[in-house]
Amino acid sequence: MLNKKSIDDINVKGKRVLVRCDFNVPLQEGKITDENRLVEALPTIKKLINDGGKVILCSHLGKPKGEPKPELSLAPVAIRLAELLGQEIKFAKDDNVVGENAKAAVAAMKEGEVVLLENTRYRVEETKNVDSFSEDLASICDVFVNDAFGTAHRAHCSNVGITKYVDTAVVGYLMQKEIEFLGNAVNNPERPFVAILGGSKVSSKISVIDNLLDKVDTLIIGGGMAYTFMKSLGEEVGKSLLEPDYLDYARQMMEKAEKKGVKLLIPIDTVVSQEFNNDAPYKTVNRGEIEPDWEGLDIGEKTRELYANAVKDAKTVVWNGPMGVFELSNYAAGTIAVAKALAEIEATTIIGGGDSAAAVNILGFGDKMTHISTGGGASLEFLEGKELPGVAAANDK
Repeated sequence: MLNKKSIDDINVKGKRVLVRCDFNVPLQEGKITDENRLVEALPTIKKLINDGGKVILCSHLGKPKGEPKPELSLAPVAIRLAELLGQEIKFAKDDNVVGENAKAAVAAMKEGEVVLLENTRYRVEETKNVDSFSEDLASICDVFVNDAFGTAHRAHCSNVGITKYVDTAVVGYLMQKEIEFLGNAVNNPERPFVAILGGSKVSSKISVIDNLLDKVDTLIIGGGMAYTFMKSLGEEVGKSLLEPDYLDYARQMMEKAEKKGVKLLIPIDTVVSQEFNNDAPYKTVNRGEIEPDWEGLDIGEKTRELYANAVKDAKTVVWNGPMGVFELSNYAAGTIAVAKALAEIEATTIIGGGDSAAAVNILGFGDKMTHISTGGGASLEFLEGKELPGVAAANDK
C-alpha cells in the first residue's frame, strides 16, 4: 500500500500552506453547475484552518492553454467556496498566478485565513512542469498539500514540480481516501472481486483489462467495447462501434481469462437501433444476431440480469464506464441496472470517475456507493497499476 504522509502527520500552525485542490468544475455563464469537487475539498481545508494554518488554495480550471481567459477565472469558485466554508476567501487575481496581488495577500494573512490563487493553467509553464513556475509557487508557502486526485496522473508544476522546492509535501484527506480505496481494491481486495468495465473503446482500456485479469475473480464487459469482443468471436455486430485493430487483443484477453480461471462476461443480448438518437425505433436481439444496418447501443435485458447476478455475492466491485449510451433515455437501462445492482449489495463498491460517476450521481445512487472517485483518468491509471506522479511526489511516511 502506498504509505504517504498526510495532513494528520504534520503541524501547520502559523505556517503558509499551499493546497492543490481540484476545482475544475463545470461552469455555465459564470455559475457552477456541479459543486461536488468543492464539497469534497472541504474536510482538508477545514482541518488546515482549524490547525491554524495560513491556507492558500490553487487549482486549474478548463484548458486556458497558458493564457488568461476571463471565462476560466476561479473567481466564481472563490465566492461559492466562501459560502460553503462559512468564512471569507480572498481571491488573489493575478494573470501570472503568483503576482503582486498574490504576494501581498499572502503576506497579510493571519492564522486560519484563506486565499485562493488564479487558475494555475493561466501560466504556460504549468502543464510543461517548468521549474520557474514551480519555484514561484514554492516561494509563497512553507508546506505543500496535494488534494487533487483528478490531476494526479499528470506531472504539472502545481502538483509535482513544486515538491522539489518545499521540504514538506503531504496529501490531503481526499487524496488519501482515493489512494486507500482504489489502491486497496486493486492490490488487496476482499474477495470475490468483480470489475465492471464499460465505455466506448477497448483501446483506452487495454492495460486496465490486462492488469485486472491478474487480480479479479470476474471481469464484466459492457458499453461500446463489447462489440470488439463479440466480433473477435466471429459474431455479427452490424454497424456497432468496432475497433478492428483490437480484435486479436480481445481474443488474447479471453484466452488469458480462461487460463487464469477468471470469469469474463460479455453481453448475451443487445438493444439495437438503425440510428444514433432517441427517436428512432429500437429492439433487443440476441448475441450474434445484429443485422447489417443496426448498431448496438445498450446491453439487453438478459445481460442486465446476468450482470446483476454476477455481482450479487461480490465483496469488492470496481466499476468504470457506462453499459450503453446512457445520455439517451432509451439506452440508459443497462447502466441503471448495474448501478441498482451495486446499490443493493453488501460490498465495497468503488466507482471510477468520469461517466460512471456522473451516471451514478444523476441516477441518484451516489450515496449507496462506498466510494466515487473524483478522477476519471487518474482512477483508470490506478487500475492499470501505474504509479501516479502526483501521488509519488508526496513525502513517504
